[in-house]
Amino acid sequence: MTFRQERTSWDPSARVQKTQVQMIPVHETQAAETQVLPARSPETPGRSARTRATPDPQAQRSPGKATAALFVLATVACVAALAATYVFFVRTTTGQFIDESALVEAVALSGAAGKAATKLLDWLPALSVVIASVVVVFVTILRRRWSAAVIAIAACVGANLATQILKDWLPVRPYRGVETLELNSLPSGHTTMAASAAAAVFLMVSPRWRPLAGYLGGSFAVATGVSTLINQWHRPADVVAAFLVVGAFMVPAGWLIIRRGPGWNVWNGYNEHWASARVWVALPVLTGLAAAGVAAVALLSIGPGGQEVSTISYFWAGTALIVIAGYLATVAGVWLFGLAARQPDPRRPDRPPGQER
Repeated sequence: MTFRQERTSWDPSARVQKTQVQMIPVHETQAAETQVLPARSPETPGRSARTRATPDPQAQRSPGKATAALFVLATVACVAALAATYVFFVRTTTGQFIDESALVEAVALSGAAGKAATKLLDWLPALSVVIASVVVVFVTILRRRWSAAVIAIAACVGANLATQILKDWLPVRPYRGVETLELNSLPSGHTTMAASAAAAVFLMVSPRWRPLAGYLGGSFAVATGVSTLINQWHRPADVVAAFLVVGAFMVPAGWLIIRRGPGWNVWNGYNEHWASARVWVALPVLTGLAAAGVAAVALLSIGPGGQEVSTISYFWAGTALIVIAGYLATVAGVWLFGLAARQPDPRRPDRPPGQER
């Protein structure tokens, strides 16, 4: 009834033409739907399952693979720096004089600081083992990082064994005109124990916790090294050598851990979590710069003939050397491991399967 009321002409041919015009869009719509539907939803049960089973290309990333050369370079640098430290501070007159002077001048701080250092050194072996064991066992059981725990513990044991072997294997200190003990004390065993325990914790925690773990562990190792100097157990070069031994073992071990645990060695960069805030990197950098300033002032106070304005200039220079070496290793480790675990696109909201917050 509506169609006849809208028609303005009784011409039969017009009626047929209009009917045909009305029918054409219907057929065209059906044809369009027939053509569009297969393109929009061509899924079959088998194909749909295969599509869902296809992993995200970002989830197939291989952390650590692109930075393998950097890890190798860092390991070689630790070994080379260890050899250079031994040659300069043990085999040369200048190195022996600086190292021994720092040790002798530590007597001036043998009061309250010496007592505190002795207490720290007495508790150090048990403290290092307890801290590392608690963290490693907790993370291993809770997160089931069994292979990472084996690698970290093996590297920790290897670093401490290497330190004791070097003490016995390296020749005694030759006489270069400097009155010193001939016994070899390089590297420091106490510092190796503290630094390796801190490094094991650093490797076991998730990437978002590594900036904080690196700062706390580095501070613990630096405090241990300074304590051995204050207590006159080791020279500054012994402590620096211990840091390098730990680095030579822990850097390749860390690369293996990253390769063995690609699911959890992933992060989106700094400031994503309070433990990965940039402040934990800024603090060791600022402390190292301050130590460099102290070392410069201490060395400038020593005249050409070895005359000192201060009676403990070499001690402060040696202490600054320990602080600089310890925190430089901390910052380098956080940067290197962060680079290896960094996602290709940190702005992407989704994460690879298995990533742990």
